[in-house]
Amino acid sequence: MNKKITTSWEDVKKELLKDPSVYKEYKSLEPEYKIISQMIKIRIEQGLTQKELAEKIGTRQSNISRLESGEYNPSLEFLKKVAKGLNKELIVSLS
Repeated sequence: MNKKITTSWEDVKKELLKDPSVYKEYKSLEPEYKIISQMIKIRIEQGLTQKELAEKIGTRQSNISRLESGEYNPSLEFLKKVAKGLNKELIVSLS
């Protein structure tokens, strides 16, 4: 009988982040990941599809898809429109 070894994503992530170059890249992408994750979570909580959100803000569904996949480097203005479409306020801060 074959035994499967299961490894959690957190274990894999911890191992990968030991590499300084991986860690540096991970940290550089963290702000984008956080905002995209928040927007997806809020959209889903509000029961909106990508298409419905796009219609609310006057853009195409493909733009929302690209934003959510991380394939798009949106302008601050676009992020503000998405936030408004989600009935939220975009807050940017430096720390």
